[in-house]
Amino acid sequence: MTGSHERLGRADLHIHTLASDGTAGVEAILDHVERLTDLDVIGIADHERIDAAVAARAMAADRGLRVEVVVGEEVTTLGGHLLALFIDRPIRPYRSLRNTILAVHDAGGLAVPAHPLVPYPLCAQGWMLRRLIDDPDPAAHPDGLETFNPTSLGKPWHRRVVRFADLHGLARLGNSDAHALEAIAAGWTTFPGRDAADLRRAIESRVTDHDGAFHPTAGQLGTFGQQLRKRSRDMRDEVSGRVRRDGTGRDHGYPGGRLRPPRFEAEEAGTGGRR
Repeated sequence: MTGSHERLGRADLHIHTLASDGTAGVEAILDHVERLTDLDVIGIADHERIDAAVAARAMAADRGLRVEVVVGEEVTTLGGHLLALFIDRPIRPYRSLRNTILAVHDAGGLAVPAHPLVPYPLCAQGWMLRRLIDDPDPAAHPDGLETFNPTSLGKPWHRRVVRFADLHGLARLGNSDAHALEAIAAGWTTFPGRDAADLRRAIESRVTDHDGAFHPTAGQLGTFGQQLRKRSRDMRDEVSGRVRRDGTGRDHGYPGGRLRPPRFEAEEAGTGGRR
């Protein structure tokens, strides 16, 4: 291939929405990515849920957007946070890291420990990952590591994570861990190709790499303030819905996301071939 087609694909597979602790809805995220980034693939990876990710994938496809959406989930395990990518069902949280990786693979996905090796309870530690890598069952092996996460918490440990991934032959992935629009694409994964199928093959073949820039601390404090305001709105909307008994609650960030139970409504999204 020649010309612009030689550019490696770019993916950010760790983006949060209003459905968990993010501060932007699906439509705003898709619009931001389409207009203001050069990402080819994104992954919506809300905590313990995939409904917003499924809605985002449908909306991107139906609107003919350039970007392709991977359904993901950031799963809380007893051994730290795990990115479950390319999954076809939700992954149950609060199990061992090993059993969660097995469940991700059973759901057709790839398992990537998020922000690993940081000495913090939500991060997988080296001894635990080495035990999984040496496990006789290949289905218990992680598929890669999030070797770049732009949060200031991960900055001191970045080089250690890269060395660990390379030593154990794990794919390198860079992600933004974005909880606000302006953070999307602060970190990204490069891969040969342009679409989600190319990306998956690259992760499985261990030919991905990471890039990005770390956040300044002040910027992260601003996001924390946005999250506090979001939680206040969420509480108000949940209480109001229960008082009115109108079958609504907090906004999960996609059409139909205020319904109880929440359910994506394609007609309300204005999909159906819109460009």
